[in-house]
Amino acid sequence: MTLLWEDPAWLAQANHWIEARLVELDVARTGVIEQPHIYRWSTVLRVPTDAGPLWFKANDPSLRHEAKLVDLLADRHRDCILKPLAIDAESGWMLMSDAGEQLRTLTPVERDLGRWRDVLARYAHVQLDVTDAVDTMLALGVPDMRLAVLPDKYEQLMEVIGAEQRFREATVHVAELSRALGEFGVAETIQHDDLHDGQVFVKDGRHLLMDWGDACISHPFFTLSVTLEGMLAWGLDDVENSVDTAPYRDAYLAPFSEAYGGDMVKASDLAVRLGWACRAVNGHVPGEPEATQARLRMFLDGRP
Repeated sequence: MTLLWEDPAWLAQANHWIEARLVELDVARTGVIEQPHIYRWSTVLRVPTDAGPLWFKANDPSLRHEAKLVDLLADRHRDCILKPLAIDAESGWMLMSDAGEQLRTLTPVERDLGRWRDVLARYAHVQLDVTDAVDTMLALGVPDMRLAVLPDKYEQLMEVIGAEQRFREATVHVAELSRALGEFGVAETIQHDDLHDGQVFVKDGRHLLMDWGDACISHPFFTLSVTLEGMLAWGLDDVENSVDTAPYRDAYLAPFSEAYGGDMVKASDLAVRLGWACRAVNGHVPGEPEATQARLRMFLDGRP
């Protein structure tokens, strides 16, 4: 099946938009525009210029809010989020400057996961800082995965995918965990929902949080499911449970402990489990059941 991103007419339209933005930015293209990334839900074009490489991103209509979301977040936290050079609010297209080196390529060279303490602390501050903008972000189209609606959305997903019985029965568990987690009083906010080493870049000494296409409004601690259990626990050599994730968890929780008090570690323990249910619902792609099934197993079994 040919994707929209491969259609010559669409590519010509995207290239025309890019060229117009380059004129506005007073930047000259120095080579051929390339298309290094093509997915069902998005594509990325690399634009060589006399100001260095720039990057164009287009999303599926369900994710087109990412451009406006990134623009909003960057206005609050340019220390760790790149401000788009240009966006098109209707199409969701955006043009970005180069983000530097991907942490996924840098970490194996450094043989050190320590950068994640800074990454997680900065990310926590972003989440705390935009709690007052939840309604605005929802209006942009950011998915609502808050505790009050998550059990119903989980139950709906079970019907859509024809889930096995044990996952269907877990709807009650989703509701119980949602109630218990809500009692800690931590405000729901933006949640990246896919924060791993492929989404963090290093440029001029800064750690940059990239790719907010999967972000949703939910409990902030749901982030820890993917970041701690899905990535950091596997360490440098991809060995399950080879790393003690507590120091990274604590670096992330410190700003929340200061803001809220209470037992944030206990809250995070609940959130790590429930976060996989959120990830299954929010990240489900029709026709790609394997990832959804793995997330459901992480929710119930703690293993993919």
